[in-house]
Parts: sequence; structure tokens; C-alpha cells
Amino acid sequence: MKAALKTENGEFEIQDVEAPKVEKPDWVLARVRVSGICGTDLRHWKKDEPELVHKIMGHELAGEVVEVGEAVTNVKPGDRVVIETVLGDDTCDWCNVQQYNLCPNLYPVRMKTVSQAFAAYLAGPSKKFYKLPDHVSFEEATVLDTFSVCMHAIQLSGIKLNDKVVVIGAGPIGLGQLQLAKISGADVLITDTVDNSLRIAKELGADEVVNIKNEDALKRVMEFTNNRGADIVFECAGGPSMPETLPQATTFCRRGGKVIIVGGFDKGEISIPLEWQRIQMSEIKLIPSASYSYWGIYPEMQMCLDLVANGKLNAKKLITHSFSLDDINKAFETAQNKEETGAVFVALTV
Repeated sequence: MKAALKTENGEFEIQDVEAPKVEKPDWVLARVRVSGICGTDLRHWKKDEPELVHKIMGHELAGEVVEVGEAVTNVKPGDRVVIETVLGDDTCDWCNVQQYNLCPNLYPVRMKTVSQAFAAYLAGPSKKFYKLPDHVSFEEATVLDTFSVCMHAIQLSGIKLNDKVVVIGAGPIGLGQLQLAKISGADVLITDTVDNSLRIAKELGADEVVNIKNEDALKRVMEFTNNRGADIVFECAGGPSMPETLPQATTFCRRGGKVIIVGGFDKGEISIPLEWQRIQMSEIKLIPSASYSYWGIYPEMQMCLDLVANGKLNAKKLITHSFSLDDINKAFETAQNKEETGAVFVALTV
């Protein structure tokens, strides 16, 4: 099958590799139709990572079932599906209570099976394959992984009606967080440095948008919150901007408020100075949010699929660019250079 393999310089090379197989009775083989590029993927772009060389990457995808194991009952060949790529080892204490996003072996397990979106075929446990309604496109479904990350964060936040919320970062995660906060009945101010992203945020219902390159964000936040600060701040920028945006999030937050850390960190120790005395004296809660899994008895992926299917979450507006898998390097360049390209979510047709 065709696949994009990571190279030593951190780009991708299209090669022909062996296709995966249905290895267990409860496994499914799917033809990948659309995959997506997210912020996590971009943090690996053009980086020297020997452990990832010649690996298939990508974790946002939708496709069509082509083969199922004898024990599979939830999907059949021909079904259109979205594939959840958060997969634990199914043996640890966290997996046993459906908190597999916290599985100690999460990344080694998922990257051997379902987290291989940049290829023509993918196989894995049937419980990770969700049937799509006819009116939900492959492209829309590809954004569901992003929305599920946002869903987990919104659940952890304990958001309430009329809360004043600030979202830092208007990328795919930030725009998903914005939509879920609005659904929850909150007033939302969102910040970014890209005007096109902020324009889309406004179209998706943001009450206020702030370009931090040319506006005083703290002043705008205080005006928005009657000088109290936000009840909840979602840090959705992550990556290299975290040393700036995480401290900023704590200054936006009111006394007794919450900062939900949604944006991802790079590996290793990262020193980020914070005003710890002020955070402690204000009882500001810092709440890390890691990927997604279940909330109670409900899979967060299915919750988001239902919201998209019912027209309550808008995935189409996030998809700004589309490329073929053959042009994956151009697609990554477009996603990376968002200030020039206006990219938000970049899709890959496989």
C-alpha cells in the first residue's frame, strides 16, 4: 500500500509498504479516505527524531471498512467510519476503568495500529471504529479527533451557564473549544495572532476576538469580564508558545478560577516561570487535559460525532485546505505557515 514515512530530516517520503492485516477476531481493516494534520503532527515536522524514522504517523482519519474479523458486530465491510486513535494496552488499571488516555503504554500501543493515518489502509480493534451517518462526510469526520480532545477538556473544566471563558489559540483545538463552550452557555473571548483564524472564530460564535500582536489582550479580557478575570481559561496554543501562553493564561484567570491546559508540550523538562504566590493566593486551579477517552459511560468520540451529526458542532468551517497524500510535505508547509496561508485544519485525501 501507499504510505508516507517519516524521514531523517523530519519530512515525509511516499513509499510502497506492506498493508496491515486483520490479526485478531475483533479487528477491522479500513481503507483510509481522509486524514488530517494537527498541532501535534506539526511539533514533529522537520525534527530529527530517530525513533520515528520510517514510521507511519497521523492520528486523525476516516475511511471505509473493507474487512472484519469473525467476532466483529458493530461494523461491516462497506461502512463509512471514523477511527479513534487513542488506544491503550487494555491491561493497566487506567484502561480497566476506560481512562485509557492515561495508559502508561499509550503511545507504543497506538502507534503500532490505529495511529497510522498517513497511509492507504489501517487495522485495529473494532471498538475504535464508529459508523458515520450518511450526511457526515469523511472530511468532517476527520476533525472528530480534535473535537474529542476539546470535549475532554470541557468536561474537566466543569463549565457552567454564563461563565466568562477565554480561549488562547484559534487553531483547530481552540475553535473546537470555542464551539463547545458556546454550546455550554458560556460567553467566550478568543485570542490568536492570525486574522483569518479569528475571522472564523467570530463566524463560529465568539463574543470577542483579540489579535494579541496589535491589541492589549489583558485589557480586553478585563473589560470582557467586568475586571474580575475569566472563570475558565483554555490554553489551546501549546508547543513552543507554551512558555508565553501558560503564564498569560494565569493572568487572564480570576481568583478562584481555572486554567485548563489543553495545548501539548514537547518532551523533556520545560522551565516555565509562573507567579506561584499569586496563583496560590488566588486559588487558581491548573488542570492538565490529556487527549480523550470516556466520560462516565459515554465515549467522548461518540459524543462529538453526535454533535456534528446534529449540526451542533461545525467541522466544515475548520477545514481550510486539502491536499493529496502525495503532496503531504506541501500540506505540512501550508499548515505550518498559517500566518501566510490562513490554514486552520489541513486535510489529506488518501
